[in-house]
Amino acid sequence: MSKSIHYELCGSADSPVLVLSHALGTNLNLWDEQVKALRGSFRILRYDSRGHGRSLADPGPYTISLLAADVLNLLDELGVTSAHFCGISLGGLVGQYLAIYHPERISSLVLSNTATRIGTREKWDRRIQEVMKGGMPAVLGEVLAGWFSARFRSLHGSIADSLVDALKTTSPEGYIGCCEALRDADLSQLIGRVNAPALIIAGTEDQATTLVASQFLHQEIRGSQLVALNCAHLACVEASAEFTDHLTRFLTTKALFDHERI
Repeated sequence: MSKSIHYELCGSADSPVLVLSHALGTNLNLWDEQVKALRGSFRILRYDSRGHGRSLADPGPYTISLLAADVLNLLDELGVTSAHFCGISLGGLVGQYLAIYHPERISSLVLSNTATRIGTREKWDRRIQEVMKGGMPAVLGEVLAGWFSARFRSLHGSIADSLVDALKTTSPEGYIGCCEALRDADLSQLIGRVNAPALIIAGTEDQATTLVASQFLHQEIRGSQLVALNCAHLACVEASAEFTDHLTRFLTTKALFDHERI
């Protein structure tokens, strides 16, 4: 398993385990700011999703169940029976799946800039065709425009550029496989089964997974919390300080500390 899914583990072995799952077209470095803030309190497990970063980019199609199985296999390999899970966009969809079908493995759930169904079949089929014909450069402009607000791109161009570099080096085969998983996934009728304590983070300028989509998650997941940040799709980067503050306060709630450890 470790040969196919690249991961990094940091923090004290005596601390609660927190899994961080990134967005389509990014990699585990998306979470750098959160790791800096939380590694003193948590055993942080972040990984490159299948087809991304240094993980295996085998031919698709992929499914959300396959991407979730990668997480479960990684937890099993590390001897983690349950963990807190924070996922953004595609990672958030994986977190939903795990909380629905494997609730015993999820101590708490943070769903950032995600939805029960992300985009339309037509959008993903078009994106797949663009990458098949032109490789990753064919989608750079569209993806970057969705990731960050124009305000953030103008003020923090170097940060945006570093994320674009990660997108450029993403395997086209792996990217297409994950697009297929997103195209086919719809958890709208199942999300009400989630019983884990949940925090939902939305971006007020997010066009890919809108505030309305986050409100639906909040409505369907009993007892969940919802916060909206002034940013676009990659909230953990564009609004990193606020994001990390909300994440930390949620995860350090006393009730969430009772869970299994490595």
